[in-house]
This record gives sequence, C-alpha cells and structure tokens, in this order.
Amino acid sequence: MSGPHGDHRSPARDVVTSPPDGGAHGPSEATIVGRAQSGDLAAFEELSRRYQGPLFRLAVRLLGDRGEAEDALQDTMVSVWRKLPSLTDLPAFHGWVYQIMTRRCMSVLRTRARRSTEPAGDDTVFEAGSRGRLAAGTGSADPVAATEHAEQLRRLNVELGRLTDEQRACWVLRELHELSYPEIAAATGLPLSTVRGRIARARQNLAKGMEAWR
Repeated sequence: MSGPHGDHRSPARDVVTSPPDGGAHGPSEATIVGRAQSGDLAAFEELSRRYQGPLFRLAVRLLGDRGEAEDALQDTMVSVWRKLPSLTDLPAFHGWVYQIMTRRCMSVLRTRARRSTEPAGDDTVFEAGSRGRLAAGTGSADPVAATEHAEQLRRLNVELGRLTDEQRACWVLRELHELSYPEIAAATGLPLSTVRGRIARARQNLAKGMEAWR
C-alpha cells in the first residue's frame, strides 16, 4: 500500500495479529474471548497483552497527548472487562475493542474542543520505538536514508495534525491499524459512505501536504 507521498514505503502500523484457529498455534482469539467472558482472568490478561500497545498508540495518534492516551487506555480496558459479557459475536472482538477506544478518544476531543484547550503533551504519531512495520530505510546503516526517513515521518506527523479529528481517526484506523471500512464505521459512529469520504479526503490532504517533501 502506497503512503500519502505516493511511493511504496509505508509508516509504522499497529496490527493485532493472532492465530485464526486452534492447533499448533494455540487457541483462536474467539476462544480466548469466550474464556475471558467466563471470568478467566488469564484469558483476559492475554487479550490485554495483545491489545494494550496498539490501542495506546491509537490514542496517542488521535489525542496527541501521552497522558490523555494513558487515561483513555485505562478507561477502555475497564470498559472492555465490564462489557465483555454482553459481546455476542466473539470473532468481532477486534473491531469492538477499537470501537470502545476510538469513541473514548473522540469524546476527549469533543470535550477539548468545548474547552478550547490544546493537548498538554507532544503530537507525535510515529516514533522510533513504535512497534509495527516502518517505512523502508528504518534502522538502515545509511545515515542519509535514516535522516530522510525521520524527516518523512516528522512531516507526516505535521500533516496528520492538520486533518479534522474525523479525517485523522478514519485514516489512522484504516492505514495504520488496518480496520475494515465497516469496522471503522462502527468505531466512529459514522455512516459507511461518510467513512469512505473522510478517508478519501484525508488521503488527498496528506498527498498535497507531502508534495513539498518529495
């Protein structure tokens, strides 16, 4: 998948991976979710281990504040534990968890807008220590390539910060966390057609903003 600048390199992604079924790779995620629903704390801890990192980085990307992101993550995991018994479609756990986190973050953003306040922390969306696949050149022994890559991500951070909250949320969920369009619609509470429009607009804005960097 091409990045907003049009080449074949892509920024860091946070994709939660788990075996689709049991066998040699262990139980499926749906099986673990079912165990957690039954009160198995070890199963819930396994789900938390898989999701806490990606969800935290999602919150940082949407809120631009690590302190607020930590609070959002804590609130989300508490909500997941409390609401887990009501989840009837176990394979839908992935999108459901992202829905809880996304809506929590959007609530924080709405509160911030009413108060007309800016995030207290930095607005870093990508950082060197992020898990996930980084653009080609990361970790390269070539200092020129490493510098160019760092500048690319810095510029992308800036351009993402200029998007509307909805555009940024839809783009981040699609491009960095690889949620499907229906999952993004559920996570944001937006109609599917609106999600497609927000992502298309975000891609256009990012491509335009990255033109000067090419």
